[in-house]
Amino acid sequence: MAATATPEVLWAQRSSSTDAEKNFVYLTITVPDVPKSSMKLDLKSTGLTFTGHSDSLKKTYHLELEFYAEIDVEASKTNHTGKNVELKLQKKELSEAYWPRLLKEAKKVHFLRTDFDKWVDEDEQNEAAEEDFSQFGGMGKF
Repeated sequence: MAATATPEVLWAQRSSSTDAEKNFVYLTITVPDVPKSSMKLDLKSTGLTFTGHSDSLKKTYHLELEFYAEIDVEASKTNHTGKNVELKLQKKELSEAYWPRLLKEAKKVHFLRTDFDKWVDEDEQNEAAEEDFSQFGGMGKF
């Protein structure tokens, strides 16, 4: 029987009150050696459920998140790599303000961390360089 683990999740965000393309949450679920064929990602407007299995590590990953606010599932995208599942989640509501946290519940969870490689402070997001999300192009929508 494989051990079940909660994968590490990194997140960052951008906000815009006028441009939906600049109003998103970026999530990275760290699941090494989980092939696309052995993962299940269920994305809803209020959260996501992920389950994946790595034969080489003999490990099953399971994750359930309830988002702080709603996202637009149709406009959101995913990209699977050998190490991660990357998601670009479009926020449903246009707002200049950042979400105060990723999750609805205001408690600290051990597996969730800020992705400082992608994070831009709220007051600096308009001057920030555009992120390269070209890897999401071929993966399609949910």
